[in-house]
Amino acid sequence: MSTSPVVAAFDLDGTLTEGGSVFHWLREVAGNGAVFRAALPLTPALTVGAIRAGHWADDAKQRLFHAVLHGRSLEEVTAVSRRFILDHLAHEGRPHVTARLRWHVEQGHDVVLVSASPQIYVDILTQEFGIAGGLGTRLAVEDGRLTGYYDGKNCRGTEKMRRLSAWIAERNYPSAPTIYAYGNSRGDRRLLAGATYGFDCGKLGRFGALRIYPPLPTTGE
Repeated sequence: MSTSPVVAAFDLDGTLTEGGSVFHWLREVAGNGAVFRAALPLTPALTVGAIRAGHWADDAKQRLFHAVLHGRSLEEVTAVSRRFILDHLAHEGRPHVTARLRWHVEQGHDVVLVSASPQIYVDILTQEFGIAGGLGTRLAVEDGRLTGYYDGKNCRGTEKMRRLSAWIAERNYPSAPTIYAYGNSRGDRRLLAGATYGFDCGKLGRFGALRIYPPLPTTGE
C-alpha cells in the first residue's frame, strides 16, 4: 500500500529565525549609511507597508531594493549573502523550529522554504539544510548586475501559496501530497490555509494573526 508524499513548507523570518532579515542583509551588502539614506525618504511608504501589508508592503520593499541594490554585482552580493545568512542563522535561528525542519528531513519528507526574503539567500539556506527546495523573492538581473526590481512578485501572501503549488506540480507526485506549513505572520495565512496541517510559530499566541492554528511547543527555545 503506497503512502501519500509529504511536503513541509517553512517560512523563514520570524519562523525559522528571530525577526526579519532583509534590513540586516541590505546593511551587510551596502553599509549602514547607504541603507539609511535610501530608507529615509521612503519612511512614509515603508510605514504604510508595515501597517497595511498587501501591495503597499510589496511596493515599498521594491523601492528600497532599487535604491540600495541597483547596479550591484550579482556575484559580489551572493558572496556577501552567504556570509550574512549563515551567520544570521547561527545567531538568530529558533532551535525548536529548526529541529522540526530536521525531523521532516529525517522522515524523508520534501522540505521547502517559502519566504519573502530574497531568493539569493533562500538558495543558500536550501543548500545548508540539504532540503528539496527554496522559494523566495526573485531579483531581476541584467548583465550580471541586479536591477533592484523583482523578477516576478514579492513572495508573500497569495504568492507564497501560488509558488508552492507550482513547485509541487513540477515534481509530478503520483498523488496529492500531504502538506505541513509553518509560519508566524499574516503574510503566511494563505500558505497555512492551503496546507493539510498548518502551525503557528509566532510568539503572540491568541493575539497573533495565525491564532486559529495550533502552535509548536516552545520547550528548549
